[in-house]
Amino acid sequence: MNNHFLDAKGRPRIVITGMGVMSPLGHTTEASWDSLLNGRSGIGPITNFDASNFPCRIAGEVKNFVAKKYMDFKEARRMSRASQLAVAAARMALEDAGLPEPVPNAERVGTLVGTGVGGFEVADENLKILRSQGFNLVSPFAMTGFLPNMPSHHVSLLAKALGPISTVTAACATGTQAIGEAMEHIRSGRADMMITGGVEGLIHEAAIAGFGAMRALSTGFNDAPEKASRPFDKDRDGFVLSEGAGVLIIERLDHALARQAHIYAELKGYAVSADAYHVAQPDPEVAGAVRAMQWTLQDACLQSDAINYINAHGTSTPVNDSAETFAVKSVFGERAYELAISSSKSVLGHAMGGAGAIEAIFTALALNRCTIPPTWNYETPDPECDLDYVTDGPRSAPLQLAMSNSFGLGGQNACLILERYDTN
Repeated sequence: MNNHFLDAKGRPRIVITGMGVMSPLGHTTEASWDSLLNGRSGIGPITNFDASNFPCRIAGEVKNFVAKKYMDFKEARRMSRASQLAVAAARMALEDAGLPEPVPNAERVGTLVGTGVGGFEVADENLKILRSQGFNLVSPFAMTGFLPNMPSHHVSLLAKALGPISTVTAACATGTQAIGEAMEHIRSGRADMMITGGVEGLIHEAAIAGFGAMRALSTGFNDAPEKASRPFDKDRDGFVLSEGAGVLIIERLDHALARQAHIYAELKGYAVSADAYHVAQPDPEVAGAVRAMQWTLQDACLQSDAINYINAHGTSTPVNDSAETFAVKSVFGERAYELAISSSKSVLGHAMGGAGAIEAIFTALALNRCTIPPTWNYETPDPECDLDYVTDGPRSAPLQLAMSNSFGLGGQNACLILERYDTN
């Protein structure tokens, strides 16, 4: 292979050629991006169930989603909401990449779509039926509906992709890790192209109750839901649960150029690490997050001073935001104060398994359009969060390299580095 198509370690260069987003911010990538830039929040009162007696009564729901617009109605009825959202985003990504259905050379196209929980609501619904109406009325699709690998299955079925297929389940780090693992399939030669990303469809009473019992959710902004997710702000009081899907088409650079595909950005580096500390709290020295960022820089053969922008995990919880700030300072030193950092969760909420994938797409768009999306709702500075969080609206900047962070429950840390694509 021509050296132009290989990275500094002799591996195939990998680029993003298609993207699809279904989120509380909009039903397309462009609509979601526009809402992010203009501060139109996707967070509002919960409508999926009666939350009137819950301490947290708000979430980021994908409103007015009609599955049959994106897939066969009969097939949609057999899917979980997560699978439906993933298929919708995948269909957009395939179209955006200029790919037909089924995809050409299908044995060289793989699928890796992650989810934190999968179709939890399918299991819950059928358990209620079993207990109230008996075994005979349980759906024959109950098991296949809630399995976490079903979003990957349904996306591969949509594209008729016959290459490697897998699923990542890594809590809040899922989407980022899924993209990274998809990169490894291409780097190793097992695929030329991967359909990858993450999804979650979990606005469910058990999830709101469970995270509420952990005291992880925002409870102080039920009457002003659009203000509730306030990453790095002193008055942040918890995250806002969200849902959504982000799906990307990634492929070898030479493969993309051969089919004259539009290229959004290049994927340069990826790494994961474990805290091995606590199920929900980061290590006080944030060593796991630091390792993930440092290893990603090493994977990309970059020094820390090359990075222009960080799309932060930025959940709006008191512990996470200060810990992530400390981790960034540990990796970047004094240069941390020169970096632009922002959190898309300020209007998106935390889409769990879908978050990292949607945020990777936003990072690619930031590079492609030299526009940094802001952190909304930052009003009161926190002495522990004293970096540049881009709080004054969208910012034009000559971006070249960006990092996207995701840190999940169970001490899962995942990181990606993306580069603005240069046609030369």
